[in-house]
Amino acid sequence: MSAGASFETIAALTGAAPRDLALYHEALTHGSSGAGDYQRLEFLGDRVLGLVIASELFRRFPKATEGELSSRLHALASGETCARIAQGLDLNAHVRFGAQAIGDGGRKSDNIAADVVEALIGALWLDLGEEAARAFILRHWGEMIEGQLAAPKHPKAALQEWALARKRRPPEYRMVQRDGPDHAPRFRVAVSIGKLAEAEGEGASKQAAEKNAAAALLARLAEEDTK
Repeated sequence: MSAGASFETIAALTGAAPRDLALYHEALTHGSSGAGDYQRLEFLGDRVLGLVIASELFRRFPKATEGELSSRLHALASGETCARIAQGLDLNAHVRFGAQAIGDGGRKSDNIAADVVEALIGALWLDLGEEAARAFILRHWGEMIEGQLAAPKHPKAALQEWALARKRRPPEYRMVQRDGPDHAPRFRVAVSIGKLAEAEGEGASKQAAEKNAAAALLARLAEEDTK
């Protein structure tokens, strides 16, 4: 991969014939390689992704409230969703890494996968225009956009509501552990509701670990309710 992905590889990944291969090579280059990396294209692609999804939600669900649209947008444009799309395309297999990053597990990083798919969207937008970027997004996000409008409640919000409904103290989150290299960190977070119950969660970001901890505590509380 030192010379960058081929025309055929880029076309297969994007579903479009590229004009400026250098843009896609940049989108598929990690900072550890010593060359220009994907971060600027990721910045652009993140905005393009949000705009396309927001416009599609606005068009497809004319009776939805602003809150419903925002909730769905947040879920669809999240790092978790982007990573899932990237994994389906096996994008990390095409990313140029430095040797150290490969040794540290860079090809298995969900954070990197999510960043790269956004960078690829940015490259498409610059190279072939808005419609090409939109086509890529709708091809991979379309079924999720069309799915049930009421996205599942975020575990942190659900846990907060659980505590309020029972007049309990709000959930408190604390960092338990952070390890791993900078490009592929792992976080462990604990959440508790007073002395009632506590659970832990892990993730590739602090936010993901908090979400998983909240989900674990909700599951524990639900189990207690059924006893």
